[in-house]
Amino acid sequence: MTETQTQTTSADRRTRVTVLVALAANLVIAAAKAVGGLLTGSPALLSEAAHSVADSLNEVFLLAALRRSRRPADSRHPFGYGKERFFWSLLAAVGIFVMGGCFSVLQGFEALGQDGGETHAGYTAGIVVLVVALLAEGTSLLRALHQVRGQGGLAEGARDPALRTVVAEDGTAVVGVTLAIAGMVLHMVTGRIVWEASASFGIGGLLMYVAYRLGRDAREQLIGRAADPELSRRVRSLLEAQPEIDSVESLLTMELGPDSALVAARVDLVPGLDSEEVEVVAVRIKGSISRVVPEAEQVFLDVTDARLARSAAGAGGRPAPDRADAGGPAATGERGGA
Repeated sequence: MTETQTQTTSADRRTRVTVLVALAANLVIAAAKAVGGLLTGSPALLSEAAHSVADSLNEVFLLAALRRSRRPADSRHPFGYGKERFFWSLLAAVGIFVMGGCFSVLQGFEALGQDGGETHAGYTAGIVVLVVALLAEGTSLLRALHQVRGQGGLAEGARDPALRTVVAEDGTAVVGVTLAIAGMVLHMVTGRIVWEASASFGIGGLLMYVAYRLGRDAREQLIGRAADPELSRRVRSLLEAQPEIDSVESLLTMELGPDSALVAARVDLVPGLDSEEVEVVAVRIKGSISRVVPEAEQVFLDVTDARLARSAAGAGGRPAPDRADAGGPAATGERGGA
C-alpha cells in the first residue's frame, strides 16, 4: 500500500467516525424533538424533528458511500468506484430538500391556521429539548470541523463529499435550532404563533438552500468536474520541465473521487526521438507525475513529434503515421504508479 493510499484510508476512517457521531446525535435529537413537538404542538419543534430525521437518513447514505467507494476497480468500472460518494451525496441533498425543507415549509403554513393555545409549561419543555439539541449538534459540528482542519482546512476538506455534507448538515442544524428557539420564545412572549410559523419558514428555506448547494456540487462531480486547478498547474509544470517535451498542447483532468483524478495530456516531443525512446520517455514521465502528484491515479499521455506536428498543421493535415496515439507504442493509459 502506497503512502497516498494509507493517507486516504486513514482519512476515510476519520470521516466514518465523524459520520457515526453525527448519526448518533441526530437519532437521539430526532426522537426528543418529535416527542416534544407532539406534546407541545409546536410547528417549529416539529420542523426541527423532520430536519433531524432527514439528517439521520442522510448519514446512512453517507456510510453507504464510504463503504462502496472503497471497492477496487474491476472490468465494469476500470476507473474504480470513487464516484459512489458523489452519487450518495446527491441522494442526501435530495433528502434534505424533501424531508427537511419541504416539511418545514408545510409546518409553517399549517401553523398560520392554528389558534396558538399551547401551555407555558409545554413550551418550556420544548425549549429545554431544543437547548439540549443545540449542544449535541454543536458537538457534532465541532467534531466535523476538527477533521476538516486536520485534512488541510476548508478547501481541502470540502473535496470529500461525505465530510462536506456532515459539516453542512450540522452547521444548518445549529442555525435551525437557534431559529426554532427564537420562534418559540417570541410566541410565548407575544402569544402570536406567526413567530413560530416564521421560524419554520426560515428553517425550510435554509434547508432548501443547503440542499441546492450540496446537490449542485454532487451533480458537477458526477458529470465529470475538472480536478483542482492546483493539480493541473503541478502536472503542467512537471511536463513543461521535461527536456524531451517541446510543448504541452492540451491538459485535461477529471475528479474520480475525493483524492483521485484522471489526467490526460497531449504533448509534442522534440524532434529526433525514435519509437523506443518515445516509449521510455513516456513511461518515465508517467512515473514522475505519480510521484509528484499522487492524486493523479489515472494518467494518459498522447505524444507527437513536434516537427511533424508543425508540418501537418501547415499543410492542414494530421501526422497520423508518425504519431504515438492510443494504439501506438507511446500511448500510456494505465494507473499512475506504472
